[in-house]
Amino acid sequence: MTALAGCGGSGGGSADAKTVTLVSHDSFNASKSVLAAFEKESGYKVKVLRGGDAGKAVNQAILSKGNPQGDVFFGIDNTLLSRGLDEDLFTPYKAKGLENVPAGLQLDKGRHRVTPLDYGDICVNYDRGYFARHKIAPPKTFDDLVKPRYKGLLVTENSATSSPGLAFQLATIAAYGNDGWQGYWKKLKANGIEVVDGWEQAYNDRFSGSAAGKKKGDKPLVVSYASSPPAEVLGKKPAPAEAPTGVATGTCFRQIEFGGLLKGAKNEKGGKALLDFLLSRTFQEDEPLQMFVNPAREDAKVPELFTKYGAKIDKPATLAPGTITKNREQWIKQWSSLVLK
Repeated sequence: MTALAGCGGSGGGSADAKTVTLVSHDSFNASKSVLAAFEKESGYKVKVLRGGDAGKAVNQAILSKGNPQGDVFFGIDNTLLSRGLDEDLFTPYKAKGLENVPAGLQLDKGRHRVTPLDYGDICVNYDRGYFARHKIAPPKTFDDLVKPRYKGLLVTENSATSSPGLAFQLATIAAYGNDGWQGYWKKLKANGIEVVDGWEQAYNDRFSGSAAGKKKGDKPLVVSYASSPPAEVLGKKPAPAEAPTGVATGTCFRQIEFGGLLKGAKNEKGGKALLDFLLSRTFQEDEPLQMFVNPAREDAKVPELFTKYGAKIDKPATLAPGTITKNREQWIKQWSSLVLK
């Protein structure tokens, strides 16, 4: 687990009353100016601990429960939420501004153990250039992904270690039902799907459409986000007519991310202040171009680049939280046995 100090410097650990520690996944990001504004207003220095993909970060939080590595956890989502709640990871706290969050995002409404902070849709992304060069139409649906023309082109994340990977599995369960999803994954495996540990590896190492990739991947299809295309356009001048990557809109699953005050936090007061900040319009309006997610607050303004180049998913696949809770561990075991062996 690597530590990145906020712009106020590393300071001390959470035992230092002037430092508040945020535990999150590798994709957490915020503008330096936004963090600096919080530090100046609150008097706390922010320390960020990133712990791999969301699934790994949640597992680490569970392993250290009661003596947490920080004060606030950011990034537990609706696919993993019940795991964190069942393990009693969080101290209830009603964050300021919660009245501006739609009821549909408040999955722990009334108890306030976690606070909804953003949402997005997990979908298959495609490299437009690859499909144009090969004169192949990109896939649009789950059924398309098992066709011979897409053999060996798709990389996804491990359901057991990655929240996007798990969300993609849940999307196929929503699409094909409890009786049909395993048969579908047998077809995906036969069609050469590649599985890696987490999103960073899938998107930046293996996906051919990632401009940020240190090495050019050879997979033109990747499980990522409907909001990933704007990331490929950010900073490009002149701005292109469309993003170099696209979204298979018939392969999406709605993901909601939450934050919570970790039980046993050494700086509970600072943690509450940080949670309030994470739900403030200042942070919420910074999220779209920092983490390429939609803000949870209805009154937060979203940048034009985000809305112009991102795909709007009107009918993402969903599963009731109770259904996920009841079946998740069994589904992951079944998936692992089927796909990884």
